[in-house]
Amino acid sequence: MTTKFLAISDIHGDTSLIKRLAEKAENEKIDIVILAGDLTWMERSIENLVGPFIKNKNRKVLLLHGNHESIATINFLSEMYPDTKNMHAYSIKHNNIGIFGVGGADLGKEPMSEKNFADALEKAHAYLKNVEKKILISHMHPSNTNSEFSGFPGSTSIRDAIERFQPDIAICGHIHEASGIEETIGKTRVINVSRKEVVFEI
Repeated sequence: MTTKFLAISDIHGDTSLIKRLAEKAENEKIDIVILAGDLTWMERSIENLVGPFIKNKNRKVLLLHGNHESIATINFLSEMYPDTKNMHAYSIKHNNIGIFGVGGADLGKEPMSEKNFADALEKAHAYLKNVEKKILISHMHPSNTNSEFSGFPGSTSIRDAIERFQPDIAICGHIHEASGIEETIGKTRVINVSRKEVVFEI
C-alpha cells in the first residue's frame, strides 16, 4: 500500500494558493499534506491556512514552524484541527512510513541553533523503529546543497541527520529562489518545496 503526499512550504498567508492546493489534494486523493514552515507572513493572519485541507476526514496535515511564526502558533493550529500534527521534534508512523521533523531556521521569530536542530531531529527519530521507509521534513535547507546558491548557508545538523538516518525523502523550504530544486544526499532524495508544491508517493 502506497501513501500519497503533497508538500509545500513558504505559503506566507497566501490563501489563494491554499485554496488551489486544497482542491489539488482533493482531486489527486492526497493522503497526507505537509506544510513545512512559514505558513504566515509574520503571523499577521492564520485564517484559512489549514482548514481547507481537512474537509476530507481521512487526510492528515503535518505542520512545522518556519522563521515567520512561533512554535506556539503551530501548536495552536495543530490543536484546532483534527488529524493535524506539529512535527517539530516529533515523529509519526503511517502504514510502513516513519515521518520525523524539525521546524524553524537560524533567524526569525525563534532562531534555532545547530544544537537545537540536532537535538530535535535526534529526539524525533528515536521513536522510528522497524519502519520500511522514512521521510525527514524541515523548514531549513541542509548545508552543502544547491539551495545555498542564494547565499544563505544551510544547516549542518540537518545534513548530518540525512546522512546518518538515511531517509528516503527529505523535504525542505526556506529559500524561495530554490523552489523546485531536487538533488540527492546518499540515497536520500532532497526536495525544496518553497512555494512550489510537490506530489509524491511512497
